[in-house]
Amino acid sequence: MNLVDFDLQVGGRVQVERDLRARSSPTAPGGRRPPSAVDFVRSRFGRLFALALFAGGTLGLGAEPRPAEAYRSLTDDGGWCWFADPRAITRGGRTYAGWITADGSVQVGMLEAASGKVSVATLHEKYQRDDHDVPALFFLNDGRLLALYSKHGGPDMNARVTTRPGDITAWEPERVLDLFGGPRPRRSITYPNPVRLTAEANAIYLFWRGDAIKPTFSRSTDDGLTWSPARELVARRENAERNRPYVKIASNGRDRIHIAFTDGHPNIEPTNGLYYLCYRAGALLSAAGHRISGLEQTPLQPSQAERVYDGQAGGRAWVWDVAADAQDRPVIVYVRIPDTGDHRYRYARWDGARWQDHEICAGGKWFPQTPPGVTEREPFYSGGLVLDHTDPSVVYLSRPVNGVREIERWTTADGGRTWRNEPITRGSAHDNVRPFVVRREGPGGPTVLWMNLRDHYTHFTDYLGAIKMDSP
Repeated sequence: MNLVDFDLQVGGRVQVERDLRARSSPTAPGGRRPPSAVDFVRSRFGRLFALALFAGGTLGLGAEPRPAEAYRSLTDDGGWCWFADPRAITRGGRTYAGWITADGSVQVGMLEAASGKVSVATLHEKYQRDDHDVPALFFLNDGRLLALYSKHGGPDMNARVTTRPGDITAWEPERVLDLFGGPRPRRSITYPNPVRLTAEANAIYLFWRGDAIKPTFSRSTDDGLTWSPARELVARRENAERNRPYVKIASNGRDRIHIAFTDGHPNIEPTNGLYYLCYRAGALLSAAGHRISGLEQTPLQPSQAERVYDGQAGGRAWVWDVAADAQDRPVIVYVRIPDTGDHRYRYARWDGARWQDHEICAGGKWFPQTPPGVTEREPFYSGGLVLDHTDPSVVYLSRPVNGVREIERWTTADGGRTWRNEPITRGSAHDNVRPFVVRREGPGGPTVLWMNLRDHYTHFTDYLGAIKMDSP
């Protein structure tokens, strides 16, 4: 048996594919290449170690993978997009998650870790049949849960709050947030993303796609009761009517907000690039901490931000997540799409001096199930990938395996140069897409949730799937 030619079994499949690329290995002094994983496997000790792993199974690294259909569901009728977050949070032994049903109802579910009981509340019945409307969840200072949601390009940002902490059976009436403080010539809101900064007297910053289809933000200093007038964050002057940048947000919860965004939509921008900004103490900064502008000087042109990926050189891209490591350095995962049938998952990390950008793996083509004889409307919808915000060296992703999209956990120990992967699902009957790592504010509960397309997904307005979780 040639040990280099098979996949080692370490709690699932471990692929050494990134180590196999000679171009990714630097040359050591004297012209010698440093030892790689392949060299290790070919060594006598490495062969014995690999055989031990192959014989020994998981070595305690995790549960054996199984078909997605064998995992528990939070709901068997739910879907979501990936630009409204957080979609799920764990606190006090309970995991909360939001989704949109096939008939367009806004729902929030709660899993109790101790009992395994799942309860579901409908916040707005038949709101809009569109997975873009998924609620973002957020805890207020008194422990009650706030759900924020809007229709896809809808007129208002809606909010509901539980009446008691730890209980989703009772909610205050739905209200509309006053984010503008005046007349609006155009009314179009999508994708809420709230974060709190304790260093700013517990202020809440809310980001969304605003009336001019540009990234927009507002600030609340009274725990979400009132809001400052909305401001655009980024706005390109060229082709302004059609240009709509896409944004992902993360925060350390104290004093920083990490912002990753694109030129626009890859359907419109053939050279869609990727940029980064950091907000801190009233200023927008580069990853190195250099001041770009004051927050009051927004909107910025994309060219003023820090370019992470140049779409003119490598083809269009789309952002999927941003997080920060233990040193509060940003990490971004995104998809490079040189062709609609070839989506490439990538990992960009600020190392303190420069951006290091590496491919993780191929992600296949789009996942919507295109009807025969129809041109796919969303060819840039990847299966998706997401960072573990507690440890961004861990990525969960969806990719085709034996003709079905499966969920896998990929880890890197060297900043993205090489990767090891473990399957979460294997042998599934239906595609599994859009994983999301639960944001943890306490122990217990599942780590990752995802959409299992148990029936169909032909469009963001036409789907019927389940929200699965990796808990027993």
